[in-house]
Parts: sequence; structure tokens; C-alpha cells
Amino acid sequence: MAAIPYSVLAVGWIPFLVVVALVVLFTIFYVRYYRFKKESETGTTVTAVLALTVTLLAVALVPVDIFLVSYMKYPNGTFKEWASNNETREAVGDMMLYSYYSMYLLEIVFMFLVLPFMYFYYEEYDEDSTFRSRICGALKYTIVFVIIGGVLLLIGAFIPTQAAPSHNETEWQKLQDLFEGLGTNHGENALSFCINILTLIGMLLLVLYTGYGMNALPVDMIFGTRSAKDEIVEVQEDDDGIKSEIASIRTKYERSRTKNRTMSRRDRNRLSNLEQKEKLIKRRRRHLQKANNSWSNKCSVLWRPFEVILGIVLALLAVLIFLSLLLTSIDKLLHSLGPKTGYVLPQSTLPNPLDITLVYCQQVFPLDYIVMCLIVVYFVFASMCGLRKIGIWFFCLRMYKIRPHRTKAQGILFLCFILMFIILALNVMFYNTIPQYVMYGSQKYQVCISTVCNVRLTEIPECDW
Repeated sequence: MAAIPYSVLAVGWIPFLVVVALVVLFTIFYVRYYRFKKESETGTTVTAVLALTVTLLAVALVPVDIFLVSYMKYPNGTFKEWASNNETREAVGDMMLYSYYSMYLLEIVFMFLVLPFMYFYYEEYDEDSTFRSRICGALKYTIVFVIIGGVLLLIGAFIPTQAAPSHNETEWQKLQDLFEGLGTNHGENALSFCINILTLIGMLLLVLYTGYGMNALPVDMIFGTRSAKDEIVEVQEDDDGIKSEIASIRTKYERSRTKNRTMSRRDRNRLSNLEQKEKLIKRRRRHLQKANNSWSNKCSVLWRPFEVILGIVLALLAVLIFLSLLLTSIDKLLHSLGPKTGYVLPQSTLPNPLDITLVYCQQVFPLDYIVMCLIVVYFVFASMCGLRKIGIWFFCLRMYKIRPHRTKAQGILFLCFILMFIILALNVMFYNTIPQYVMYGSQKYQVCISTVCNVRLTEIPECDW
């Protein structure tokens, strides 16, 4: 196999290493921002950071893949010297293929083993529990997820993806062909099937949480939230109302004390509830006063104009993504080869603004890398906004609330679990939102038009479907 030049590897992978460092810092800050410090454990925090890091890096491989493929050619559509033979091009393709499979395999391990184990390990915590009992209890429930993952891999391994065998073959020969196929594809079918099932689940979560967050995030930034000062006034009014109710109940029985009248059971319960509410309101008022006196609240006045501008930009980005997805879907509906081919487009007809932008940015690497990472971060923040607004539900039962510095350890693990599904679904959505960029980048190829006086006239169009 031909060796890939080190200069090509450096140009392609050094930006990826920078992204790795930024992703690790981002996930550490993200998890620490939402976790409840008093109830968190180091194991759950580290697991959540690693799970999110692996998932985000799987998406970050896409610009590297696109750059390395586009970097093989000159602007006139001919291959560069280092990529002139098929062996070198196959080496680049195999390198990226194994990188994808490594990341996806790690995601499967986290989804079916690591995250469930850490969730149940934390659930097994008790004052009388030991380390061994928690490990055994967590393994008992985790084995169910391992079995589900194993069943999905087995189904993917045995589903035939090639042409049906000849009808003249015996049943033993058909079975032998099946096992030979397992050896030739090296488990790729099993892994692809499992990833496709997880992506389908992620697409449903993306529609629910990310779709809601793409609308709620810019709206919240444009119209803003209530200030701590206004909330303090409202809390003070509620406190005054509760105090007046408590005073009226006590005054009612103080006047009738000379008649030996005791407090009724109904009033005792009501008084107890009011006193409990009064304690909660006092605690909330202390938190609001602390937030009102903080530097971040004082700087919010300066940040507010930029927040409005950023909200408008995010709203326009949401509209741009919607238009790109809509135009691609209409183009496939009208001009594709039909459902049997997966609605493959022979040639793009309708303009896709986001796709065109990324294709031109790809010519100035790593500009497209930066834009792509910003789009992924936008989807993550939109998903988080949806999760924060909706919460984590199991049918009609609300399991966890996602709040900054107040989210339980189980909620953090569930949050990472859902985000892993959503980010997996983003890979599929990118193929429909920015198909030209994801498939070919800025590649061009030569087409011979005619030969005049022994001079070959060529056209250099961009690669298309």
C-alpha cells in the first residue's frame, strides 16, 4: 500500500487535533455547568465528558474527510502527483473509513455499556451499600443493554446486503456463503445496521428537542428573560401575602383562646403548608439577591445588545437551514431516481444556499471546518435549549429537569445519552442539508467536449451526484 505524504497528513489532521482539544474543554465546561455539585460523583462527570467528546469528534471527522478527498486534485480537475495512483487514494479512503468505524464503535460501547453501567451504579448508592454491591447491582441491569446491543449487531451481521444466491445452491451452500460474507465484510454490515437503528431513534429526538430548541433559543435571546430584580419584587409580594394569611389564622385563634377553642385540623394543615412556603420563598429570595449582586448580572446590561444581535443571527441561521433542507427535499422529490435508489439526485437543480457557502469555504481550509463546527455547536445548544424547556420524560412521567448547577447525576447521564442520539442523527441530516459539500467538497473533474486540430477541449465542472 502506498504511503500518504506526511505533509498531507499534517495539513489534514493538525486542525483536527486542535478541535479535539477545544471539544474536550467545551464538554468539561458544559457538564460542570449543568451538574449539581453536591450530588455529583467524579465517575459520572468523567463518563459524561468522554461520551460527549467521542460523539462530537465523530462529526468533526467529516471536514477532515472532505478536505483530504478534495486535496487530491488541482483546480483544473486533475489529480496531484502524490495522489496519481489508486493505491494512495485507497489508503486515504481506508484511513478515514477506519477512523469513522473506531468512533462509531466507541459510541456503541458508551451507549450500551458505559453510560447504562454508570447510571445504575449511581442509582445503587445507599448509606449501607458497599462498592462491591453497587458494582453487582449495576452489572445486573447493564447486561440487558449489552444483550440489546448484541442482538442488533447479530441482526445486522446476518441480514443479506448482496445479491441473493443462486436457486440451485443447497441450504448448506447458502449457509456457507452467509458465513463467508461475515468474514469478507469484517463486521461492517453489523456495525452499519446498529448505527442506522440508533440514528433512527436520534432522528425522532432531533425532531422533538432540536426542532423546539431552534425556535426557542433565538426567541429567548431576542426577548430576554426576567431580571433578578423583577423576580425579587414578585417574591416579596408573595411573601407578604403568605405572612398576612399566617397572621389571620393565628389572630383568629388568639382571640378565641379565652374560650378554650383549639385550632381545627384543617387550619393546622393550612398553617403548616403556609410556613413551609414561607421558608421556600425566603430561600429563593436569598438566591435572587445573591444573583442580583453578582458581577455577571451587572455585566448583563452591557451584554444585552449583543445578545439581541446574536439571537437575530441564530434565527436567520435556523431559517437558512430550513430553506436548505426544504430545497434539497423538493429537488429530490422532483428530479431524483426514485425511492428504490434512495432518492439519489443525478444532478442538483435547485440552489442550496448553505451548501454553496460551505463548498466555497472548503477552498480555504480550515474555514469550512470552523463553519461546520459552529453549525454543530449551534445544534448542540438548540438541543440543550429544547431539553431544558421540555425536560426528560418517560411517556407521561417527568424524570429529570435540566437546570444549570442543579441537574442530578442521573439527569446528566441521561442528557449525554440523548445528545449522543441527536448528534448521530446530525450526520444523516447533513447529507440532506448540505449534500454537495458532504459528498464531494470543492472537487472538479475534466470532461472531454471535442477534439479540434489534435487539441483536446475540456470542460471542468464541479463534482455532483
